[in-house]
Amino acid sequence: MQNQSNFLIHLSILFRNTQKYFDKVLAQYDIGSGQLIFLFSIYEHEGITMQEVTQIGELDKGTTTKSIQKLIEQGYIRSRIDENDHRVKRLYTTSKAANIMNSLYEYRNECRNKLAEDVDFEAFEKMLGTACENSKNYLVPKDTYQDMKIGGLQKLTLLDYPGKLASTVFTSGCSFKCPFCHNKELVFVPENYSFLNTEEVLSYLAKRKNLLDGICITGGEPLLQEGLLPFIEAVKEMGYFVKLDTNGNNPEKLKEIVNSGLVDYVAMDIKNCKKKYHETVGLNEHVFDIHRIEESVSFLLSGEVDYEFRTTVVKELHTKEDLLSLADWIKGAKNYYLQQYVDSENVIDRKWSAYNKEEMEDLCNAVKEIIPVCKLRGVKEN
Repeated sequence: MQNQSNFLIHLSILFRNTQKYFDKVLAQYDIGSGQLIFLFSIYEHEGITMQEVTQIGELDKGTTTKSIQKLIEQGYIRSRIDENDHRVKRLYTTSKAANIMNSLYEYRNECRNKLAEDVDFEAFEKMLGTACENSKNYLVPKDTYQDMKIGGLQKLTLLDYPGKLASTVFTSGCSFKCPFCHNKELVFVPENYSFLNTEEVLSYLAKRKNLLDGICITGGEPLLQEGLLPFIEAVKEMGYFVKLDTNGNNPEKLKEIVNSGLVDYVAMDIKNCKKKYHETVGLNEHVFDIHRIEESVSFLLSGEVDYEFRTTVVKELHTKEDLLSLADWIKGAKNYYLQQYVDSENVIDRKWSAYNKEEMEDLCNAVKEIIPVCKLRGVKEN
């Protein structure tokens, strides 16, 4: 036992006692130890963006968003839209924060001095810095946009991103098996499927950044992609607006992406009323979890990001009563579209049929009684 390493125990004790110290001295300001790094970062870099704060602290974007939002609510931080780029929000400390910053620095220095007793602290900090770099490089390798599985690229679209001239990136793989899906190869990926090179896709987008307004990321289901966030970051650095399409089956990832501030618009495919959802997405009712869809719906309805709901209407799967039940579910939606089913060789199961134009208009008018903003999309003349 004498030779056993106490490495993990020491790490735990150092973390817990440091946290207890700061929680105690910061209680008078109603600030927790986890918020301190954000206050320092913003105070020392006035006008910094949330993304830049995240990079400094090397924290996940969800944590950054929650901590900064609390500081805003407490009156220590304010957010202001960039005058030159209305897509960017910049962060500033308030006079309330300025009044306590000197005390916060004193508490930080006091903590350091107490830890430094009987220790060559400069040498310790140097070794600690090296250990931190090793932890980043070897313990938790970061996702990169190279992890993206891109199945296709539509270089120009006037339809996929409302009000924007855009390109559409199709990701591979999906958590649903909607039998009327028109992207069969993005759901059941063939063994010999040839994915696009992510670097080449980004290179194309970089060359078109002064011609295009936005990028639509669709699928498949984009939220399954491990490299999605780094890919969006690369696209945003080019100045693009970003629209994300999703089936809503991964509410945790959806919230993370939205809270990162990197997505400007979300389009969620809401498949049917709750009772018929599992059938519509091609999953066994004992496997499918409607609560995940409900969580995504509630999150979008809260207005954290600009959004739309949309439903592809299939005659054999959707009755007027089904759509009215669905409309009651998403009542209050900012945007809702009914899309006409279109048959093609790439549909998973080609046994379905579409309502004609008059029938679609009748369905839309019925839904408008509950959701006045309901509109038709992609409806062909009879």
